[in-house]
Amino acid sequence: MRKSIRHKQNNRVLVAMSGGVDSSVAALLLMRAGYQVLGATMETAYGDAAAKAARVCAELGVAHHLIDVREPFRRQVVEPFIAAYAAGITPNPCVLCNAAIKFPLFEPLMDELDCDWFATGHYVRKRQIDGRWLLQRAAFAAKDQSYFLYRLPQQTIAQTLFPLGELSKERIRELAEEAGLSSSSARDSFDICFIPDGDYRSFLAAAAPPPSDSAGDVVDSEGRVLGRHRGLSNYTVGQRRGVDIALGYPAYVISIDNVNNRLVLGDKQQLYAKTMRVGDLCWLAGDAPPPSFDAEVKVRYKSAAKAARCSFERQEGVLCVEFAAAERAVAPGQSAVFYNGDAVLGGGIIL
Repeated sequence: MRKSIRHKQNNRVLVAMSGGVDSSVAALLLMRAGYQVLGATMETAYGDAAAKAARVCAELGVAHHLIDVREPFRRQVVEPFIAAYAAGITPNPCVLCNAAIKFPLFEPLMDELDCDWFATGHYVRKRQIDGRWLLQRAAFAAKDQSYFLYRLPQQTIAQTLFPLGELSKERIRELAEEAGLSSSSARDSFDICFIPDGDYRSFLAAAAPPPSDSAGDVVDSEGRVLGRHRGLSNYTVGQRRGVDIALGYPAYVISIDNVNNRLVLGDKQQLYAKTMRVGDLCWLAGDAPPPSFDAEVKVRYKSAAKAARCSFERQEGVLCVEFAAAERAVAPGQSAVFYNGDAVLGGGIIL
């Protein structure tokens, strides 16, 4: 736990810099708003973010600091990612990284550099109601990243600035170009940072998955054997490409049976679920909602939030979600995030 927040005693802000256009413009906007900006980048041993960020900081005329997070990043993000796929579930490493690595590991440097503020290039907004901080969806829904931040504690939200929450991606690029930043033409990244080419199957194969991730039966929803799969880590719920079994209709992965090492296929209609269970819950305001409540729920980053009735089960810490209309490809291991309008209530891991 870092020292208590000293709101507005100074205007020094540590900006998490990736070398991309978003974090570059976040730093630029804070400088223009009168903050004393210092840049910092995590060295994860993956990619060239440090070199790119150092270049942008030089262009802006601000100091750049490097934080070595290679060991905790491997242990707390990469290894759980590999283990999750080996267990037949679909993880979201960005959610885990934000909560376990990105935000908390910058705090010691904030203290060292006497910064009262932290800032990122996330597209999200925040506001305070009755002494509690809430995260809100970004003004431009297409870039909203509130889904990835539902596990942040109150103190972290209070001391973090999100300069991009009201801006469109087009305006961000315009600002970078006008300022002559080298990141202005950088392509958007849609991949996991430690798998920059997006080929997670090759990454998992190179990471030497456990022997249990071996070939097994492909079955239909009735248990009839249809063929063989190449190891469960090669598949995720909702997948169609790469299944390589002809059934006379488009076949999708509808579930992964890790206990019996079976891949279950079905038609498009069987991808839809009316209910799901969610655990490992985290609520932004600190207190859990009432025993039953209505919310809009996102089951993955790019999906739309869908209306649902949520009720806590007798099993402590587990929430049952019943959608108003069946939801497609609900994948265990992914995050379910709950909204009340634009405000993030919290979220958890789909069981």
